[in-house]
Formats: sequence, C-alpha cells, structure tokens
Amino acid sequence: MAYQVLARKWRPRVFEEIVGQPHVVTALANALDSRRLHHAYLFTGTRGVGKTTLARILAKALNCETNGISSKPCGKCGACTDIDAGRFVDLMEVDAATNTKVDEMRELLENAQYMPTSGRFKVYIIDEVHMLSRNAFNSMLKTLEEPPEHVKFILATTDPQRLPVTILSRCLQFNLKPLTPQLIAGHLKHVLAAEGIAFEDGALAQLAKAASGSLRDSLSLLDQAIAHGGGKVAAAQVAEMLGSLGSDLIWPLLDRVAAADGKGTIEEAQRIASRSLSYDAALEELASLLHRVALAQAGAGAAPDEPDADRIAAMASRLEPGRVQVMYQIALLGRRDLALAPDEFAGFTMALLRMLTFAQQAGEAHAPWHGRSLARRRVRLPRRARLPRRAPLPPPTRRSLLPPRPWSSMVTGKGWWIASTSRAWRAWLRGTESSFRTKAAISSWWSPRPIACTRKGPTRTS
Repeated sequence: MAYQVLARKWRPRVFEEIVGQPHVVTALANALDSRRLHHAYLFTGTRGVGKTTLARILAKALNCETNGISSKPCGKCGACTDIDAGRFVDLMEVDAATNTKVDEMRELLENAQYMPTSGRFKVYIIDEVHMLSRNAFNSMLKTLEEPPEHVKFILATTDPQRLPVTILSRCLQFNLKPLTPQLIAGHLKHVLAAEGIAFEDGALAQLAKAASGSLRDSLSLLDQAIAHGGGKVAAAQVAEMLGSLGSDLIWPLLDRVAAADGKGTIEEAQRIASRSLSYDAALEELASLLHRVALAQAGAGAAPDEPDADRIAAMASRLEPGRVQVMYQIALLGRRDLALAPDEFAGFTMALLRMLTFAQQAGEAHAPWHGRSLARRRVRLPRRARLPRRAPLPPPTRRSLLPPRPWSSMVTGKGWWIASTSRAWRAWLRGTESSFRTKAAISSWWSPRPIACTRKGPTRTS
C-alpha cells in the first residue's frame, strides 16, 4: 500500500476528533440533534484549521444511513465511506478558485433542482468562495436564499471580507480560530505516540510555533522532520531543518547580553552567522524569550511541562523588569531596521550592542557612589546667597486723559493746534495750555506721521 501523508491519514472523521474548535463543533452538534438545520453554512478561518474537514463531517451527518441526521455519523455505512473516499454522488465539491465564471456557476446550480440520487440531501461544498466573480455571486443569490429542501450549501473561505454582504446575510457564519502552539504540540505528540516514532518535546514546540496556527502545516512539517531525522524527531535536527535558532544558540546569546559582556555577545553573534541562520529569526526568537521572561516577572509563571521553564524563572530573577522591556523594544526595532542597515549582520550586531549600552547605563544609574565614574558624579556647589527681595513695582500708570482720536486731524496756522469737526474736540482745545511742549506732545501722539513746522506752514515728512 502506498504511503499516505500524515495530514491526510490523521484528518478527523467525526466531530469529536476536531482539534481547537469547540465553539463550532458544539453549535453544529446541537443543531443536528435538534434538527434545526439551516440551508447555507459559511466557514471562515486561516488555512489548515479544519474548514473543509468540518464541511465533509457535516455532509456525513446529514446523509448517514445508519444513524440518520445526527451529530455522530457511523462512519461505516455506504454514504459515510463514500464521502470519506470522495466518491459520493450527491456531494459536489467545487473549487471556486478555478470555477470563477458565471456560466460555470449557472451550470452547477441548474442541477440543484433535481432530487438527490442516493443520499438524503444534495450538498454543495464551495471552497475559496471569495474567488468567485461578481456576476457569479449575483447568479447564486436567489438559489442561496430559497434553495430546494433537499439542497444544502457549505461555503468555505479564508477571506470573508471579500464576500458581498448579500451572501453573508444568507448564511450561518462560523469563524474557525487559529490553533495555539500548545494545542498543536499536544496533537503532534498524540500522532507520534500512535505512529511509534521517538521525539523530543523541544522539537514539537518548534514545529508548533512554525505552523503559525495551522494544524495541517504542522503535520506537513512533522512529515519533513521525520524524513530529515531518519525516523526520529530531535530538537537540534528540527532547528537545522527550519533554519531557526535552537536553545544551544539563543540562550548563550541572552546570557551574554544579560551579563553586559560585549566581547562574548559579538562571539555568539558570529557563531550564529557561521551557521547561515536568519538574523530576523534570531531577533524574533530573542524577543519571544524576553516576552516569556516578562510574563514570569509579572507573576504568570511558565507551566511545569513547558520547555526551558527553569531557565525562564532564573532569567526573570536576574534581569530588572525595566531592562527587559527596553531589550524587548530594541529587538522589535532591530527587526524593522535590518533592511536599512549596511548588511544584516551589522543590523543584528548593532541591535545587540544597543541592548548592552542601555544595560550599562542602567547599571551606572543604580551603582553606589564609589562605583560611578568621576565624570558622572554630582559636584556640590556652595549654596548661593539669597538676594534681597525686590520691592514691588508700582502699579502701571494710566495714559494721559486724552480725548478719543478724531477721524481727521491736521495742523494749520503759525502755531500748533489741531482742528476737528467734533465739538468736544474744539472745547477741549480751548481749555488746554497753549505752550509749545503741550501742543508738540499732542501732535506727536496723534499724528500718524511726524510733522515738521516751517514758516510756510506745516509739512508732513515721509
């Protein structure tokens, strides 16, 4: 018999085998047991979380010959085995990425009016439904809203934002979540134990992290790791396969940075460079370790079965919380600046040296008096003699009580006087002194430009 890859061999056959989606499984199981069946379902989520698998299990639950419409299909009747084998006549799986045109969708929906051949329901599974064209969506609106009683639609997509609102409103939508690394590692451990393959927990943690929430990706990586390790899954070989830093590289680097050892830090960086590893992955792994250290300092201790739990606890008691936060921020900014550096090694080492610089500054700030450099010591200056208190300033004096400025003013005659059309202005002029100084002050205050007096009469200067 030909070898079957782990992703297909360990594909769930019943709802109980679905990993990490209890909210979806519970809703579907209750709906099946109570016979509250909708005519259209929409499964959304990232790749490899179980959208198509759930659609096939739902099709088996609807067409099981032994248990009828139930949340627990038998898996042994003709309908269940044919659906698992992909040859059930009344189950149409359509790849919308290759059948995007409206004519293909119309041809598919024309057969929906006919009764199923052997099953209880005719089930249409449309994968990557967001790839359909606008006209194809419009052609299926009426059928999707009021399909025949014997037709069920199951749509799956990784990008629900690209679906029209008219499609979303006609379906029951279930969002499948990405799986956590702990769930993925636990499932991989179960698979390897059933397959009888030796493994290390650190290797499974690396595979679970590299899968990025996808169970199918983790099983594909596990197949590759088994082939790379010659029948066993070891942490060092998995790190070499993934091109990531193992614990033999990342922990010595973090120890040198924590000890503020500049020479040792550069040596560890060169050791990473000698293995042709990704500097971006190195900074990412360093930031991940610092995040775990910060969680341990906040009281969220690591689980006993988590790898490197003792090292995390020791590093949390060794570093100050503020320094951990600064190092974490430097690691993030270092990843961003790698593309701007002269070369990636320079950007990587400069990020490490920046961590050392802030560590030295923090050490000097908390060092005792005799441990600081002379240049950074405070010099006590003699106390400055107090100056006598200044007398309060007198209140500001008001301007001379001059009348409001007239709308026009001019100087005429041999002396100084100001003519105005206002009667109040003339009355005030009669009561004022006729001295030259008073008239000159009044003229200079109200004249917009300086005025020169001559025997021929007043002239304005520019």
